[in-house]
Amino acid sequence: MPTSPARYPSSEPVEIAEKLVYSFGDGQAEGGSHLKELLGGKGANLAEMSRLGIPVPPGFTISTHLCVRYLKEGQLTDALREQVREAIEVLEKSTGRGFGDPDNPLLVSVRSGAKVSMPGMMDTVLNLGLNEDTAAGLAAQSGNDQFAYDSYRRFVAMYGDVVFGARGSNGNDPFEERLHALKQERRVERDIDLSARDLQQLAADFRQIVVEHTDREFPADPWEQLWGAVEAVFRSWNTKRAIDYRRVHKIADDFGTAVNVVAMVYGNIGEDSGTGVAFTRNPSTGASGVFGEFLVNAQGEDVVAGIRDPEPIAAMQTQMPGAYEELLETCSKLEQHFRDMQDVEFTVERGRLYMLQTRTAKRTAQAAVRVAAEMVYGGLIDSNEAVRRVTPEQLDRLLHPTIDPEAAVTVLATGLPASPGAAIGRAVFDADRAAEMGANGEDVILIRRETSPDDFHGMVAAKAILTQRGGMTSHAAVVARGMGKCCVAGCKTIDVDEAARRFRINGHEIHEGDWLTIDGSEGRVIEGKVPLVDPGLDEHFEQLMRWSDEVRLLRVRANADTGPDARRAREFGAEGIGLCRTEHMFFEGDRIHVMREMIVARDEAGRRKALDKLLPWQRQDFTEIFIAMDGLPVTIRLLDPPLHEFLPKTDEEIAGLAKELGVTTERMRHVVDVLTEVNPMLGHRGCRLGMTYPEITEMQARAIFEAACDAAAAGHEVHPEIMVPLVAHVDELRNQETIVRRTAEEVFAEKGRHVEYLVGTMIELPRAALTADEIAEVAEFFSFGTNDLTQTTFGLSRDDAGNFLPQYIEAEILPRDPFESLDVKGVGKLIELGVQLGRRTKGNLKIGICGEHGGDPASIDFCHTTELNYVSCSPFRVPIARLAAAQSALSHQ
Repeated sequence: MPTSPARYPSSEPVEIAEKLVYSFGDGQAEGGSHLKELLGGKGANLAEMSRLGIPVPPGFTISTHLCVRYLKEGQLTDALREQVREAIEVLEKSTGRGFGDPDNPLLVSVRSGAKVSMPGMMDTVLNLGLNEDTAAGLAAQSGNDQFAYDSYRRFVAMYGDVVFGARGSNGNDPFEERLHALKQERRVERDIDLSARDLQQLAADFRQIVVEHTDREFPADPWEQLWGAVEAVFRSWNTKRAIDYRRVHKIADDFGTAVNVVAMVYGNIGEDSGTGVAFTRNPSTGASGVFGEFLVNAQGEDVVAGIRDPEPIAAMQTQMPGAYEELLETCSKLEQHFRDMQDVEFTVERGRLYMLQTRTAKRTAQAAVRVAAEMVYGGLIDSNEAVRRVTPEQLDRLLHPTIDPEAAVTVLATGLPASPGAAIGRAVFDADRAAEMGANGEDVILIRRETSPDDFHGMVAAKAILTQRGGMTSHAAVVARGMGKCCVAGCKTIDVDEAARRFRINGHEIHEGDWLTIDGSEGRVIEGKVPLVDPGLDEHFEQLMRWSDEVRLLRVRANADTGPDARRAREFGAEGIGLCRTEHMFFEGDRIHVMREMIVARDEAGRRKALDKLLPWQRQDFTEIFIAMDGLPVTIRLLDPPLHEFLPKTDEEIAGLAKELGVTTERMRHVVDVLTEVNPMLGHRGCRLGMTYPEITEMQARAIFEAACDAAAAGHEVHPEIMVPLVAHVDELRNQETIVRRTAEEVFAEKGRHVEYLVGTMIELPRAALTADEIAEVAEFFSFGTNDLTQTTFGLSRDDAGNFLPQYIEAEILPRDPFESLDVKGVGKLIELGVQLGRRTKGNLKIGICGEHGGDPASIDFCHTTELNYVSCSPFRVPIARLAAAQSALSHQ
């Protein structure tokens, strides 16, 4: 049996075989922040704060290993029970109180705390140790009967819900319903306005509710209460909301949670007491200065749950100036020590400050970038750490739209700007309905009186969240900020009727299905759909990008098909275009008409006549792109899709097109029938079109080189790279390369100018990867088209697999959708082989990828380790790719 925890000094971590319980308090601790995997984030940081001399109520932590074991075996071990009893004895000595002592009761909180923060997802029990006798003792000890019995009824309700699962048949909270009824009888609005006698009776009523709903007597024995609470916290690791949260945030299921048992301190003992939540910086903007909320004469759950509307943290300065100054000093000390923005919970008991928790704060994307940059300026971290600290997902959120400032809006109501950004959706008043509609591709706004962890799945599906109650640190606010969703909380002027699926505001009603726009930056609820605009990026963002560019090895290009797209990509830091899809240039205005004219032509002469009309448009487009990308490479893919994609489908459309083109309907239908393929993905497309209709390749090559010469003549530096798609055999590439180079020489002779260019190919078929050494004899660059390479490797259609791939992910057959994140074990092996074979033939072969995976951080890491030269992605994902490439470089140093 281990030595008593109290004897271990605070300066040295302790390693003991089979040690399950770690104590902290009185300036000492057996653990610390280095033991997060064992003690969870909350327990590790409580221990760390204790070591730092910060006022923390004494307690102990049961390790995460016990959670994993309990969930497998379904029972607590004898060793755990013995070590907990020893830890309680230490806690009794530290506090001078007795666990179960009716005259001087020791009460504790029992809280979860996983390695990775999961705010609100798991269970908590407060005031544990109360029964009829100890409640009377607490009343005598505190001299406040109202406080004692308020604590008792809270405990019975919380324990009855968390441990026994006491719920009404309609899913409602029977404890809340009884409390509400009593307040109506007494004609009071607040819980604290009820008398001690009322609260004592309420506790008795709550115990009876437990019996009625669970057929179990409420335990009076504090030890029985403790074991039940510990097991409940362990079980909460596997609640639906916790599992959903882990899935969204990609947290492993086998971490388990620790259990923290901490001596109670009370913020609801009088007007000289209170509780609050604070951030060491503003979690929405990142601005320096303590930011948070505070409630006088309240427990912490009142702030988090939004039961009462809190005051700004600055209100403490006049109400409890000593505790306020100590809080500011403590927040500064914690941020300096952890070198990151902190989220703290605290209680003031009769003027004395206690810190209940500190953790790395959830923050918006804007705040994440600003905090990282300013911590470099302040010397807390270096620039590499700043790059590591901002996630690619946060940058993605930073690029979310906002309300168009020029738009005329009808503001229905204003609440707290709990999480910035803007979103449009249909009003929905129930989390299940939100999840259902979201799964069907509909944009929804989840509207609740206040959210709870049980609403998490609906919050995930929603574009934004709106609540009637709660503050800036309420459940809705914290969860929304963590997911990057805009949120307006505490919108007091609306009256939400969840049962009727509507809310009222000044005589106006919004019903389920009505369109709303939510402005999380300004806290506005706007009627109808409002135009949104792309966000602006500030100097902190630009600095972070510069730091990223200093360390990354991978270059980042953009997929862009127009001049405006190319300019936008360059603004986001693209170092060239990795994919210009020429077919996208044929769908606008009169171009589609001429393209169809080319397709239905009866012979080569007819096709060339139509292609001559398309040539000026293509040349103009390429000229704009070359000018926009002045000095940077532009990879242009020759025509790729099958020709039937340019033709109509219905009889009515076919007849109309026939009339436009001056051919018979029968002729038009014959063309459509001939070109329609059973499996067009593997059909007459890509280089196969160029083989069959070389005049198409000639026209496109001429347009590219004429545009290049024109741009060069205007003083722009051009670097065209012509990419032949869907090559499976080197001779296909050789055929198309011959046409491209012949056309280039013709244009150069006509223009009296020469530009340097490359001819390469898109590796998007397994055979191309397997014979990359042969293909590299002709190709001057490779670009892996990972969309089609994934399709052809898996034998999956990206357009159809969405019907069943989610089941594969759910069943853990696949870790992620292979069209979202690169399948490293399968598709990745083909890429690695293609790289090795290609560079074996041509050592300086330039290689990149241009599929959607080019903007996925996990796929970018693979590209870094495979030593590709660049990735290419959509313009708005360029900053994400730049950051992800830098983080890959740092992680592999």
